[in-house]
Amino acid sequence: MADTTPLSRRRLFQASAGLAAALVATGAAAKARLGDDGLYTEDWYVDSFLDLPEDFSAARARGRSFAIQWSQRGCIYCKELHTVYFADPAIEAPIRDAFDIVHLDLFGAREVTFLDGARFTEKALGQRERIRATPTFQFFAEVEGRPREVARMPGLLPRREFSAMFRYVAEGAYGTAPFDAWLGRQGKG
Repeated sequence: MADTTPLSRRRLFQASAGLAAALVATGAAAKARLGDDGLYTEDWYVDSFLDLPEDFSAARARGRSFAIQWSQRGCIYCKELHTVYFADPAIEAPIRDAFDIVHLDLFGAREVTFLDGARFTEKALGQRERIRATPTFQFFAEVEGRPREVARMPGLLPRREFSAMFRYVAEGAYGTAPFDAWLGRQGKG
């Protein structure tokens, strides 16, 4: 029997995400792309309508962690993130497998519904969230029944620390120790 459920935006994106996952599973490598807006991004990032509560809920429903990545046109570190760090499968694959990431432009004009329900342009949201450097990652988890920022990576860390930050969030270690203390214990025993 055919599925007669109306095709929602979310179902359409889930179907396209399934196709993308199938391509990755068959060995097609993820690739960074430079958009018309001058920002580098990944083909596995969430293709969002910028309704972040919806994106957060969808990530949680699939057992994935949720993050926002902030960029700006001409950012040399953003380019390095996408063309060097994410070109390394040892860095990219664990992040791609565990995270839904929404990409925002620090100076963008698109309207975003933030996790608290407030609406802003990307630029106004970046100012409210005090984003000062790019790339910046904000990591969110459910805390006391609401989405909360649990970690932040302002700027591009060295590769070891960069990868470790994503593990720190995915493992929920933010609930037991600050990142620096947790990272210091990773090299011991």
